[in-house]
Amino acid sequence: MKERKMLYAGSFDPVTYGHLDIIRRGARLCDTLVVGVLRNYSKAALFSVEERMGLLREATADVGNVVVDSFEGLLANYVKQNGICVVIRGLRATWDFDYEIQMAQMNARLYGNEVETVFLMTDPQHSFVSSSIVKEVFSLNGEIDGLVPPRVIAAMEAKRAAQQREQVRE
Repeated sequence: MKERKMLYAGSFDPVTYGHLDIIRRGARLCDTLVVGVLRNYSKAALFSVEERMGLLREATADVGNVVVDSFEGLLANYVKQNGICVVIRGLRATWDFDYEIQMAQMNARLYGNEVETVFLMTDPQHSFVSSSIVKEVFSLNGEIDGLVPPRVIAAMEAKRAAQQREQVRE
């Protein structure tokens, strides 16, 4: 029997409890869930791809069938090259669906009918959380406990402290 290998891709900058909800639930649906960290050079990221991968590995260490990887370029190419049979996408609300259905249809055109896209609804307690909101609230000294794992908060605080040291030097 062929291994059921699924992909959950995103920037994960930073990884949130909403992401982790989708990862844990998605991992129950397959033999291997690849969490693919997208290298997006057009976006200014808080964390490097390597840092994001490390934070994801720490946050999913208790999920035995999760593999964290990175990729750049078309998701369809990564899927073809790595034997992925299903792409998992998380949905928070209808605005996510509008975007995600377009992406799923384009990806289906690119990789054909061999790969399915499965949408998982985020747990309602995380439906308002996005990495962008977490970064914005944090940058304004707001409370992000309960939105991201403690290790992510520590990493964000370390980034802020390093940036403040850099500003003092300038």
